[in-house]
Amino acid sequence: MRLIEGQKSKAFSTSDILENEIILENFKGKKILLSFYRYASCPLCNLRVSELIGQDTYFKEKGLVLLAIFQSPKDRILEYVGKQNTPFPIIADPEQRLYKLYGVEVSGLGLIRALFKPGKFKEALNKGFHTGTMEGPKTRIPADFIIGENGIILKAYYGKDIGDHMPIEMIEEVLDKVK
Repeated sequence: MRLIEGQKSKAFSTSDILENEIILENFKGKKILLSFYRYASCPLCNLRVSELIGQDTYFKEKGLVLLAIFQSPKDRILEYVGKQNTPFPIIADPEQRLYKLYGVEVSGLGLIRALFKPGKFKEALNKGFHTGTMEGPKTRIPADFIIGENGIILKAYYGKDIGDHMPIEMIEEVLDKVK
C-alpha cells in the first residue's frame, strides 16, 4: 500500500552496511530523504547515488539526512555502490522488509518504460556503472520520501520506471518550503 503526503512515516530499526544502528525515530527533529533503489549493480541506481553525492553539501546546509535502501545484501552493496564512498548511510534490505513497509512496488511496465530512455543508461555507462549480479526483483521501481522533522511525509514519490527518482529540483522545492 502506497504512503501519501501528510501521513506519518513508518517506523523501523535496522543497521547500515557499516553496522551502524539506524532507527528512523532517532532522526526526529531532522528532515530525511528516504530513498529506495533496486539492486547494488544497477547502473541507473548508481548514477542516482552519484547525483546525490554531488548534492551532499547543499543537502547538509538544508539539514537533510539521506538514507539509501537497496534490495541487495551488504557484500554486493560494498562491491558496487560502496565504491562511491557515500557520505550517507546505505541499508541492505535483501528480505525487502522496508520495501513492503513503504509500499515500494515492482512493475514489468516500468522496466519497459525505461527502455525508451536510453540517454540515462548511456550516462550511467559513461560514468563506469555497469550491471553485475542482480538480486531481488529486476522490475523494482524506485521510490523516494521526504520526511519532515516531526516524522510526517512531506513528499512521497513513487517512480514510473526503473530509473525514475524524485527530481533534485523537487527535493529543493520541498526543502525551500519547510525552511
